[in-house]
Amino acid sequence: MTTDPIHPGEHLAEILDELGISQYRLAKTIGVPPRRINEIVHGRRSITADSAVRIGRALGMTPELRINLQGLYDIALVHSSTDMGGIEPLVAA
Repeated sequence: MTTDPIHPGEHLAEILDELGISQYRLAKTIGVPPRRINEIVHGRRSITADSAVRIGRALGMTPELRINLQGLYDIALVHSSTDMGGIEPLVAA
């Protein structure tokens, strides 16, 4: 049984909740429309490099954390939804 990957927006939502910061406050602090943060938190939007840098600055975290979470999420989605059986390796692993 496989589980669905966790969108990095869920992680962001948990951090905001722990810190008592609203989505609106974060959005206004980092200079983006509140809708952007809401869509990230609800898994409807990816975290871009721009968002990662802004969120990282506001929350005292490295932007690489956000980008890495997004990358891991994206890779997990591809692995769970793409048939790789027909791809032959060009080099030995």
